[in-house]
This record gives sequence, structure tokens and C-alpha cells, in this order.
Amino acid sequence: QVHLMESGGGSVEPGNSLTLSCVYSGVTDAYNTLGWVRQVPGKEREDVAGIYTGSEYQYYADSVKDRFTISLDKAYRTVYLQMNSLTPMDSGMYFCAAGAWGKFTSWGKGTQVTVSP
Repeated sequence: QVHLMESGGGSVEPGNSLTLSCVYSGVTDAYNTLGWVRQVPGKEREDVAGIYTGSEYQYYADSVKDRFTISLDKAYRTVYLQMNSLTPMDSGMYFCAAGAWGKFTSWGKGTQVTVSP
């Protein structure tokens, strides 16, 4: 059973940075993609970033490209999301996710990110 536990959310002012962490377990070879999705009330979940566990190829939503960086530490079974130059539009609940070929099928419970003056 996949287990994903996020941490690192919080409240920051615009322009600042946050790093989210997700410790994962139960991610078998059937799952080759780890990533982050975010949800704002009233909107659909948005895939923010993903990383293929084999090649560590990364991909990003256009809204976060060049500001966010996803990385993977297999030794510690942890996936990170470094978020820079945050804006209020980045506020939301961030979920760690696991899946295959870019399609996520398992999610953690989420961590809240709030960006406001």
C-alpha cells in the first residue's frame, strides 16, 4: 500500500520560498512517477510537478516553470518541491502523489501553502 506523507507547508509573504517534503513508502516498480499536485477551493487539482523515478526526468506546469524544482532522494525515500518567488496564486493545498507515466493514482493528505502580504 502506498503511503505518502507531506510536510513543509506554511504561510509566507510573496517573493519568498518554501520547500515541501514527502516521505513515501510502498511505492513499487508499478509506480514510476512521483510528484506534487495542488488544489485551490473551487478549482480542479493541478499537477504542479512530476519526476520519473528511473531517469529522474522532471516536468512542470507552465504556471510554476522556472520557479519550482522537484527532486528525489531515493536513499531517504523523499521527494522535494523547492518553491521560489511565491505569489498568492501559488496558495493552496499541496498533495504528494504517486502514479505511472505521469498519471497520479495515489495522494497524501496534503500540506497547506498560503502566500499573502
